[in-house]
Amino acid sequence: MAFENPSREQIKVILERSMTVAVVGLSDKPDRVSYMVSEAMQAKGYTIIPVNPNADSILGQKSYASLKDIPVPVDIVNVFRRSEHTPPVAQEAVAIGAKTLWLQLGISNDEAAEIAISGGLEVIMDRCIKVEDSILLPGGKSKI
Repeated sequence: MAFENPSREQIKVILERSMTVAVVGLSDKPDRVSYMVSEAMQAKGYTIIPVNPNADSILGQKSYASLKDIPVPVDIVNVFRRSEHTPPVAQEAVAIGAKTLWLQLGISNDEAAEIAISGGLEVIMDRCIKVEDSILLPGGKSKI
């Protein structure tokens, strides 16, 4: 059976109940899409946790080498990595008990989705978290 993203209403619920977003592949360069998207999400009230082994901090937050190094619970693992690199990220997302694996616009991988779904995570692929948040929560994030 082919993968289908959750409905817009389901995505809205995911965003409403999520506060902590670990961003795998978050660049420390302000001109990169991962930086701009994460900066906008941070401004909307989400806690952004950078996952980049080559940076000490990004957007004023400590950067971690991998998901397993993050010392706090993670709601969404947002991925800015090429599709073929996502299955190991999905495995780590399951291992840390994340709730959602989100592959950014242009990124999809059926194996990663299967790993995450089998591990009890919700999966969203080939969608931009910033765009979805802007459409579904236009007035900003209310902390539930």
